[in-house]
Amino acid sequence: MTDIERQKMEADIVCVGFGPAQAGFLTTLTAAVNNPDGTPALESRVMPGMPLQILCYERADDIGFGVSGIVTSGRSIRESFPGVNLAEQIPNAVDVAEEHVLYLLDPIGASRRSASTRFVDGTFKFLRTFGKKWPSAAELPWIPPFLRKEPGLAMSMGSFLSWCGQNLMGSGLVQIWPGSPVAGPIFEGDRVTGVRLADQGVDKKGVPDEAAYMPGMDIVAPLTVVGDGPVGAVGRALNERFGLPEGNSQHDWAVGMKAVVELPADCTLKPGTVIHTLGYPEPEIFGFFYVYPDRTASMGIFVPSWWDSPVRTSYRYLQHWMQHPAIWPHIQGGQMRSWGAKSLLESGIRGEPHLCGDGYARIGEGSGTTNVLTNSGVDEAWRSGVILANAVIEIWKAGGAFTKEELEKHYVAKRRADRQNQELVAARKARDGFQKSFFLGMMGEGFAGMTGGRINLNVKPLRNDAIVKPLDLLATGKVTREALHEAADECAKARLPLHDKVMDLQGWPAIPFDGTLLMSQQDALFKGGKVQAAGGFADHVRIVDPAKCRNCHEQTCVEMCSAQAIMPGDDGVPTFDREKCVHCGACIWTCSKLKDDPQELGGLAFTAGSGGLHSNEN
Repeated sequence: MTDIERQKMEADIVCVGFGPAQAGFLTTLTAAVNNPDGTPALESRVMPGMPLQILCYERADDIGFGVSGIVTSGRSIRESFPGVNLAEQIPNAVDVAEEHVLYLLDPIGASRRSASTRFVDGTFKFLRTFGKKWPSAAELPWIPPFLRKEPGLAMSMGSFLSWCGQNLMGSGLVQIWPGSPVAGPIFEGDRVTGVRLADQGVDKKGVPDEAAYMPGMDIVAPLTVVGDGPVGAVGRALNERFGLPEGNSQHDWAVGMKAVVELPADCTLKPGTVIHTLGYPEPEIFGFFYVYPDRTASMGIFVPSWWDSPVRTSYRYLQHWMQHPAIWPHIQGGQMRSWGAKSLLESGIRGEPHLCGDGYARIGEGSGTTNVLTNSGVDEAWRSGVILANAVIEIWKAGGAFTKEELEKHYVAKRRADRQNQELVAARKARDGFQKSFFLGMMGEGFAGMTGGRINLNVKPLRNDAIVKPLDLLATGKVTREALHEAADECAKARLPLHDKVMDLQGWPAIPFDGTLLMSQQDALFKGGKVQAAGGFADHVRIVDPAKCRNCHEQTCVEMCSAQAIMPGDDGVPTFDREKCVHCGACIWTCSKLKDDPQELGGLAFTAGSGGLHSNEN
């Protein structure tokens, strides 16, 4: 639709996505826009005499619909608010009071545990003789410094972003527009001149309705700040156009399946309690439990890309994790208040894209700020936004232009010299061992953490299509190939995901749904916020190669879909229901039939879209 006449709006800076990185960028930048007397310190070039004109566009219907519980050192965030007690100011925030790392043993006997994993089990069973006794779990007697968050902050992502957004919009110096998905960047040659908002008044395939069609507006600006996360349409379009720097790859991912729970009245865990888990329901799955004020808690699990099983149901595994004897007594009798899911780009600095170019700069998770060694990313994303804001202030005051050369000099050079860059470099290979086994992964992360990244396991990271094993390889002494194929045929005819059948065969007990805390995946869609896509937008997920999907036996996109929005189709090609999609983005990286270009993710197209919302508690 390149020949369609579109409305155009000019700004000095246009921002895409409102997450921790963008909040850090805008908080730092707006603090420098005006002089103490109210006159512009950074005068607009599109509206002379006025302060800098800054626009920010966010897909979700509210700026507080970020999906995650957070535990962070909060080092950079606190530096941005000197003298402010953030635990008192930010809703649902609390200072970390106590921290535990638990290795969860398998009380059921259904987990896939190799000989090396059983050795790890034995080691932790020995550790149970020391310290506090947890049911079917062992607590690390000492938390390595690189893992410790105390003294830090436990927060709700949604509440934190709402607080930041209210402060920013209250300043009158930035306009933040939620419910405004951005279709992609606008290019003039290789220069980015702004962004184009998604078309409205179209059917699910993007075909305009003559009576209702409204072409997406073009927002043009000298600088486009891209902070739309790892699956954002603008960031992915830049990756596809420019590729990644030589030697970098984005092969390491995870999906975080998360919930906010109202704790029972007899729960003894105090606000500020932080519990990290590993080892269960499968060894490779990590978990978290953060206790907030007012008897609420954020909890969840992370299902990683280096797990080789095609049965990647993050939702059912979450429910088994919740019922583990070390967790369940603290939440039994409570109720789920909201839930959500999010993809995490865990390649870190190794997945760093080109951080800038003519007319654009990238910040946040999509720019490689996740630190997998410290299991953190929020403070790191915020820090990247702060560094860019200081660079923008320098360039603007000097009357410079946002060329690649200027941004490299003022932004990238400062980011390379920053303390955070050294920490990200130390984490570069920390988790490579998990590509081979859980045991080597634990060993490699320990070596990297204790030596500051100087000692690592030499394991080449693989793409998901080289990791996922065929269904037959799930056959064990308990589960035969014949039973697996019979289950696959039954599920295909019923148009249901395969994971429940396979987990039943492996000995996992059925979930005792109670409609309050343990809910079916479909019932949970109605908890904690709407999951309804706004009408008039095209579907944001579509199949790009039906023949490839038809011949795919694993269909990991179906198995891992956080809300069963992607389901088996009659002809073997998955179907998509956007009314259920929570925009986690797992479908594009979990695909076992990836595209030929090593930089492109998934056999699905994932573009700009609306919907997928949850309560800002989560």
